[in-house]
Amino acid sequence: MKNQTEIYRPYSFDKPLLIITLLLLTIGLIMVFSTTAIRAGEIYHQPFYFFLNQVVGAVVGLILMFIIIGQRQPFYQNPLFIFGLLLLTFFLLALCLVMPPFRQTQRWVYFFGLRFQPSELAKFSLIFFLAYYLSKRHDRLGNIKTFLIPLVTIGLLVVLIIKEPDYGTAFFLFVLAVIILFIGGIRLTHLIGLGLAVMPLFILFLVKVDYRLNRILALLFPGEDPLGKGFQLIQSKLAIGAGGILGVSLGASVQKLYFLPCAHTDFIYAIIGEELGLLGTLAILALFILFLWRGIMISLKAPNNYSQLLAAGISLAIFFQAIMNISIVLGLIPPTGLPLPFISFGRSSLVVNLMATGVLLHISQRRSGDRQKR
Repeated sequence: MKNQTEIYRPYSFDKPLLIITLLLLTIGLIMVFSTTAIRAGEIYHQPFYFFLNQVVGAVVGLILMFIIIGQRQPFYQNPLFIFGLLLLTFFLLALCLVMPPFRQTQRWVYFFGLRFQPSELAKFSLIFFLAYYLSKRHDRLGNIKTFLIPLVTIGLLVVLIIKEPDYGTAFFLFVLAVIILFIGGIRLTHLIGLGLAVMPLFILFLVKVDYRLNRILALLFPGEDPLGKGFQLIQSKLAIGAGGILGVSLGASVQKLYFLPCAHTDFIYAIIGEELGLLGTLAILALFILFLWRGIMISLKAPNNYSQLLAAGISLAIFFQAIMNISIVLGLIPPTGLPLPFISFGRSSLVVNLMATGVLLHISQRRSGDRQKR
């Protein structure tokens, strides 16, 4: 009689995925310096201020990524880790609401002078939980009662993030959860019902605050208020258009000189278009497509259902966040405040994404095998 087991092969992790990640990270560091050097010099009298902060995040993230890759045991399969991470996320999100506001939001917690954004952790802690829950109840997914526990978990996370407020991340988290539930086996009719049930909530929060509605109006009619609601979108398109095919050359962007808001964070892709041209933007898009491809290949070869769902969830989360950010820059969807993974300035996002990639690479070292039972 044969029992299925896992075969662990050290250092057999997916090399193409690692190379893709390092390329995106390197491009990100270069573009963070390019978009912030002048601003940092004027504000902090140190042109390397933002760049060095991003380097710290990259170093910490890479160290944690390689530590995760080097673990012999798949710790991410341990229920204590999965539920502990989820509870930690809930605690940190709740802690945000009592922290001093920063730019009229409460999205960060502060530790010894450092800032951390728990909503970045929420994206992946939810993926871990859903992958574990769905894999353990794969024979009962047609039961509506099985659907209730993940529904409550998703709802609590979304509400806590909306309260910060961070409407864009909350919406992204909800869409990501629906995708994972679907590929995990939840009936489409249940998911459609969920979408119809929460739609009024999102619409309510959308129209409750003027600036959210203004973002939609700016998307639809940017020219009606070019110095107000439509300013950021118009400047973003000007940056991309100015780059042409080859770009104006690295460091020569005009739009980053206080014309385009959030040039080093949410709209860094526009500066890539200006400085590196259409070829640069297509190269970035190609790298994210390759990232998704390698992640899906890892998922298909993973040794168990949980690892398959987890690998697919991590890959889709990073890819779809990149696509949403690019769509915002191109004026295809309203601004949501989502950074471009591995590239936009932001240590929280960078460290968490590198750690999640470490888990993905660790899964790629494990294969299913058969063991003879005597």
